[in-house]
Amino acid sequence: MCIHEILQEKAEHGRGDGWSSPGCLNEMNNQELCTIMGDAKPIARSAIVAEEQWDVAVSRALAQVQGTPVDVALLFASGAYAGHYPAMLQMIRHATDASIVLGCSGEGVVGTRTELERIPALSLMTLSLPGATLHPVYFTEEMIQNYRTPQQWRVALDLPLDDVNAWLVFADPFRLDCEGLINTLSLAYADLPLLGGLASNDMEERRTYVFYNDEVFDEGAVGLAIGGAYTLHPLVSQGCEPIGEPWTITHVQDNSMIATISNRPAYELLIETITQLTPELQGRVQNNLLVGLAADEYRDHFERGSFLIRQLIGVDRHNGALAIGAFPRVGQTIQFQIRDATTADRDLKELLVQIGARIGDQQPVAGILCTCNGRGEGMFGGPDHDAGAVAQTFGSLPLAGLFCSGEIGPVGKRSFLHGFTASLALLVKC
Repeated sequence: MCIHEILQEKAEHGRGDGWSSPGCLNEMNNQELCTIMGDAKPIARSAIVAEEQWDVAVSRALAQVQGTPVDVALLFASGAYAGHYPAMLQMIRHATDASIVLGCSGEGVVGTRTELERIPALSLMTLSLPGATLHPVYFTEEMIQNYRTPQQWRVALDLPLDDVNAWLVFADPFRLDCEGLINTLSLAYADLPLLGGLASNDMEERRTYVFYNDEVFDEGAVGLAIGGAYTLHPLVSQGCEPIGEPWTITHVQDNSMIATISNRPAYELLIETITQLTPELQGRVQNNLLVGLAADEYRDHFERGSFLIRQLIGVDRHNGALAIGAFPRVGQTIQFQIRDATTADRDLKELLVQIGARIGDQQPVAGILCTCNGRGEGMFGGPDHDAGAVAQTFGSLPLAGLFCSGEIGPVGKRSFLHGFTASLALLVKC
């Protein structure tokens, strides 16, 4: 199918409408904000466009979001446009007069009800947020190496803890210690939602890009600290289903391999877990087996969503130890997991129902969806799965995002870097 046929097919789903309201007030204390805001409502608009010509793509997207004041513009754009990124950013800033423009490159992009994979396309969102305090940041590897304590980070960013309700972060996966950034930000702004994703592109190039106002970087990360009258509600769908029982790690060798679980060789316990599954589940486990490490050891009950999911890398057949994509600890709770299209579909849809029930009548302003580039049509066998699931719960909610090289979001109270995950940040008024 050519680009123009895709556009025609998806045209009626390419935009999410928001609410009309006055513009943003960024430099006031909470009491002044409450007085001046009154009943002011936010505006969120989104557009998703597939088009080979970069300037035509930007013009078409801008036409769908025009007519409202803009505080923040988020842009996610195909690597096919990489040579034109600076001009795209300037065009968007000039047309919207946005004080902040952030985003990154994406192997695919996401919009309301729509996902466009591996074709020249862009996703644009504009936000007007009365009563918000918005603090954009460009992060470098030097900052991660130099700032070691939470206090150092807050001083360096000139951003006290009380001024932040949530973080949105997009990072280059090749030239930045992304886990180091996530870990240190999570400590500096403890218990606050931190969501986003790692930029992507044609993986053969091993180069991605992040956008900060008029500048384009092929390293580092961009972030937006959100405060004042707004925050982010997180949804992190790791797409897994626990199998067997939760156990306790009793011995770790070389700081990375799980030697024994409940004082038994780890591989022996894994085989026992698989043999006790139904024949149908045993078939599904093939090539879909992972491990879950409890995010909170103090829970009385563990279930789907209680675990940080990591790859099962290999087995030492001599001693029965398991190598996983994490640093396990003695005493940590572990449970084997299965992940395939069936579990990923069920997990996302159930979590969307749960978060919809939690926020109740508090309609989100917008959503930013960072989904793994291993999901999409390759996993689900059809287009628009994750964006479509969001629309089933939240209707024509303005949505923007991308297919990522890794996804950022909390499990429990702390944020982590994930894989094969859908991380949804719902922007809401406090």
